[in-house]
Amino acid sequence: DALPEADGVLGFDDYADISDRLQTILNGGIHAAHTPRDRRKLLPISPAERQEAGAAVALPGHGPTDLPEGVAPASGPRAPLRRRLDGSPVASVKLASGCDRRCSFCAIPSFRGSFISRRPSDVLNETRWLAEQGVKEIMLVSENNTSYGKDLGDIRLLESLLPNLAEVDGIERVRVSYLQPAEMRPGLIDVLTSTEKVVPYFDLSFQHSAPNVLRAMRRFGDTDRFLELLDTIRSKAPEAGVRSNFIVGFPGESEADLAELERFLNHARLDAIGVFGYSDEEGTEAATYGDKLDEDVVAARLARVSRLAEELVSQRADERVGATVRVLVESVDTAEEGDGVRGRAEHQAPETDGQVLLTSGEGLTVGRMVDAKVVGTEGVDLVAEPLPGAPECSEEAGR
Repeated sequence: DALPEADGVLGFDDYADISDRLQTILNGGIHAAHTPRDRRKLLPISPAERQEAGAAVALPGHGPTDLPEGVAPASGPRAPLRRRLDGSPVASVKLASGCDRRCSFCAIPSFRGSFISRRPSDVLNETRWLAEQGVKEIMLVSENNTSYGKDLGDIRLLESLLPNLAEVDGIERVRVSYLQPAEMRPGLIDVLTSTEKVVPYFDLSFQHSAPNVLRAMRRFGDTDRFLELLDTIRSKAPEAGVRSNFIVGFPGESEADLAELERFLNHARLDAIGVFGYSDEEGTEAATYGDKLDEDVVAARLARVSRLAEELVSQRADERVGATVRVLVESVDTAEEGDGVRGRAEHQAPETDGQVLLTSGEGLTVGRMVDAKVVGTEGVDLVAEPLPGAPECSEEAGR
C-alpha cells in the first residue's frame, strides 16, 4: 500500500527463485508481499557452522555448492548465462553477507542476517570473469570486510586473498571498502599498504569519536585511538586515502561530545567525510533510548559538522597539489561543452570520494591508467595534468 506504483516487492528469500517471481509479475500475477523476519536466526550462532548451514538459506551473491564451477552464479559464468549491464572499468565484488556486530542504531543485521563469507574461489572466479569483460578495478564490498574468513576458519583470510586478486590478469586495482576500526590488525594494514595493485585505501567506519556516544552505539574506540590508527597507516603509506561516515545528534550526545568529534575531524585529515543526522531506525536498540535530542538540535548539529567536513576535505585535497597520482580514466567527453576526461586516483572510491579532472585527453580512452600531476582542486575533486608520455606508458593497462 505504501508503494502503489510498484508491481511487486521481492525479499531476500525470493532470490533463489527470482526468475519465476519476475515472470509471474510480468504475466500479470500477484506476488505475495514479503513478510519481514529476523534473518540473524537463519544461521547458527557459531561462525564455524555457517558455511554448511548456508546451503539451505537464500544468500544473494553466494554460489550454490552443488553446481559445477563456471555455472554457479557466483563463479562468473560465461555469456549468455551472465552479462554485465554496463561497460564501466570498475565493478563491485561481493565478499560476504550479513554482519555480527550489534550497533545500537543499525537494523542491517536483522534483514541481512549473520556474517557469512563467500568462498575465496568464488571471489577469484568472479574477478577473473570481470577482468575478461574489461574491468580494471574491483571493489570488495560487504557489511564488514575485516571479518572476512572468520567462518572459514581463518580470520586473516583477507590478507592472503588480496595478493591473489591482484595477480588476476587484466586487473589493475583492488580496493577494499568498509573496514571496522576495532578489527583492524597489523597484518591487514601491511597488505593494504604494500601489495602491488592493492590500493592503500581505508574506508573506516568510525561513526563518532566521543567515548560516551560510541558506548551508547555499542561500538569501541575514542579520538586518540582512532588518530593512532591513522598514524600507523600513514607511517606505511603517507598518501593513503581515508574516508569515513559519522552520525551526529545521537541520543545523549552532549555539546562536549560534539566538540570531541570536531577535534577528531580537525586532526584526522580525511579525504572524504559523510555526515548524517540521527533518526530512529525501527527495531533497533537506539530507537528505545529515552534521551533523544530535539529534531531542531539534530538538524543544527548536522549543518555545523557538515560545514566543517566540507572545509576539511577541501583542505585535504589541497594537500595533494603537486603530487603525482595514477588515474583510472572513467569518462571521456572532449566536446566543447563536455566534462572533459575524468577518472579517479587511488585514494578515491567510485561515486563517493570525488574524482580527477584531467587537463588533457589526447590519446586517452575509458579504462586507461595514466600518471598525472595534481595542479589544482575543485572542492574535493582534483585537477591533474597527464605526465609526458603517460598514455603510451600505460597502453597495456587500457586494453
